[in-house]
Amino acid sequence: MVSQIRAAATLLGLLTVLLGLLYPLAMTAVAGAVFPGEASGSLVSRDGVAVGSSLIGQSFAQPGYLHPRPSAAGTGYDGSASSGTNLAPTSAKLAERLTADGEAMRQATGAAVLPADAITTSGSGLDPDISPAFAAIQVARIAAARGVAPDTVERIITESITRRTLGILGEPRVNVLAVNMALDALAPAPMPQGETPTASAATPAG
Repeated sequence: MVSQIRAAATLLGLLTVLLGLLYPLAMTAVAGAVFPGEASGSLVSRDGVAVGSSLIGQSFAQPGYLHPRPSAAGTGYDGSASSGTNLAPTSAKLAERLTADGEAMRQATGAAVLPADAITTSGSGLDPDISPAFAAIQVARIAAARGVAPDTVERIITESITRRTLGILGEPRVNVLAVNMALDALAPAPMPQGETPTASAATPAG
């Protein structure tokens, strides 16, 4: 009996060290060496300072920036409270919000037809990408706010489109943070009087 307990305890200890300590450390080291960017959170830096992640969305509210899709995560793009609304398609509350947001979006963009991601939230609430169609209806607003030609904004967005993986997987998408950083590099957006850059405007949040 004692010998069996000793053998079991020894095996438990060895497996705990091997699988619970050494293996995770080894995989972490390999990931850091082979995929350093991904292993560190796919961080995006500007002037040596991390301003966000290419995998996690954040809020941009100023008119000179590409806006992300709506978010239901916490108070909006709250990384500690990732979530969707969990409202069913038959929900009256969801229908009311979509109707109101759709009307506001049409007035802001002049678009007669809106892409779905212009007014719907993602399951995570932290989606970093939007559809090229949603980006396209924002061109006029961004160009006017920055005082640049619409063609210039269109070019930046087009160059930032990520195509389907292997030509068949996923959908074409535009990374909001990448476009906004490219826009700032071209022509910094003017700030409203009395306002300073914030995480949702000129300086993306980390």
